Amino acid sequence: MSLIFYYRDGEEGRLAVDSLDFHPEMLEVLQQMGIIEIREGFIERSHLQRVYKTMRLRRGLGVNLPGAAVILDLLDRIDQLQAEVESLKRGR
Repeated sequence: MSLIFYYRDGEEGRLAVDSLDFHPEMLEVLQQMGIIEIREGFIERSHLQRVYKTMRLRRGLGVNLPGAAVILDLLDRIDQLQAEVESLKRGR
């Protein structure tokens, strides 16, 4: 899969949704579930990573979309907590 990066109004890291190899309806479902956010036909690179994680969870583990959404939220929370722990360790 090749991705085309579009930069608009100084907003680096945003990708045009129509340049992606995902079905638009699938992206719409992911947006409705709160997994990603699409603005004016563009998606943030970090949200694109969430799409790939969702697809890996579905294909690799057979997780349904609501389950994938919960897993992604938990992974985000773990990352936040790990960053917080590292910050506290440096503060000693």
